[in-house]
Amino acid sequence: MTHPQPVRVHLIVGGFPPGSPAGHDMDYARLRILQLLLHEQPNVTASVSGDFSDIDKWLPGCQLLVTYVAGPFPNEAQNSFLRQWLEDGGRWLGLHGTSGGKAAPVDNDRRVRKMVKADHHATLGGFFLNHPPLRKFQVDVVNQQHSLTRGLPASFEVMDELYLIELQEPENSEILLTTELEKDPSPPGFGFVYDEDTALQPDGKTRVLGFTRALGRGSVAYIALGHCHSTTSNMQPFVDESVDDDGTTPRVFRGSWDTQPFEQLLRNGIEWGCSLSA
Repeated sequence: MTHPQPVRVHLIVGGFPPGSPAGHDMDYARLRILQLLLHEQPNVTASVSGDFSDIDKWLPGCQLLVTYVAGPFPNEAQNSFLRQWLEDGGRWLGLHGTSGGKAAPVDNDRRVRKMVKADHHATLGGFFLNHPPLRKFQVDVVNQQHSLTRGLPASFEVMDELYLIELQEPENSEILLTTELEKDPSPPGFGFVYDEDTALQPDGKTRVLGFTRALGRGSVAYIALGHCHSTTSNMQPFVDESVDDDGTTPRVFRGSWDTQPFEQLLRNGIEWGCSLSA
């Protein structure tokens, strides 16, 4: 009897400061991703970390990196190691807050913060600007023939944080998921500030929520969906009326995680990362 070739996957799930949920139910996300990794791919062995501090230890010999983070990001040296690993053939599936990182006070006012673009955003190919309050919106699947979107409907509805993502290399990126939002509806004082809405596409209404890009012999896939929180990790002050008429934040929120299309996206992403032929 022949056995499938083992595949090593490294999973990074965590918030900042270390051990903090940073507004997300990290335990839930970690468990769901591990269940998909180990139940759907019987030849997978997985290692788990809370940040990027030891990727030089775990990535060698690894085929896929999956990240779900809110705060942690690779520093310059770690990003250099990660980028070389990708160029040598590795695959990186970045989820949700992976496109974020460090936020800095504006004019020394800690109540007003702006995201800081760093080296890892160039590697990932996406940079998070802001998101309005949790809302309901439609996700459009641009390319249903791609291995990452296989089995998805042409469009589907979710309740989630609608991330405003600036593509770093649009000419080298294959857009997979989009939505329409002409203007950031965030009320004054909500979220992060930015100089210009560079997430808005040339048509004046489209936002990119998922893409893939090649790096050397490897590749990156990013999916912006995936907010979840529990009663102890919630930091949402209020939500859009499309989620709750009174703007009251659900004590436990799973959003996209409770939808079949998002689960299919995760399955596809894991299969894409574990199969070099995908």
